[in-house]
Amino acid sequence: MIISTTPSLDGYRIDSYLGVVSGETIIGANVFKDFFASITDIVGGRSSAYEQVLREAKATAMTEMEMQARTFGATAVVGIDLDYETIRDGMLMVTVSGTAVKISKI
Repeated sequence: MIISTTPSLDGYRIDSYLGVVSGETIIGANVFKDFFASITDIVGGRSSAYEQVLREAKATAMTEMEMQARTFGATAVVGIDLDYETIRDGMLMVTVSGTAVKISKI
């Protein structure tokens, strides 16, 4: 399945629009990751613990969206949008949405 942030795909024609699909995930970083991230914040540098949590949350949301698109019979999802929000107590919410479509090669 092709997943793209663009509204069209080079070399493909959109044959039908099947509807909006989305995926959501809420994930928390544990106390140890918070502790080490705060040290990184003080001394500078990147927080690999939080980066890993972000990657996992994004992958989960994308997978959920793709599974929903497959149930619609889609062969691609176009116009996707990713949003990241923090929720109280160190929880992170990642949402992704797009339009499920059927495509064919031009």
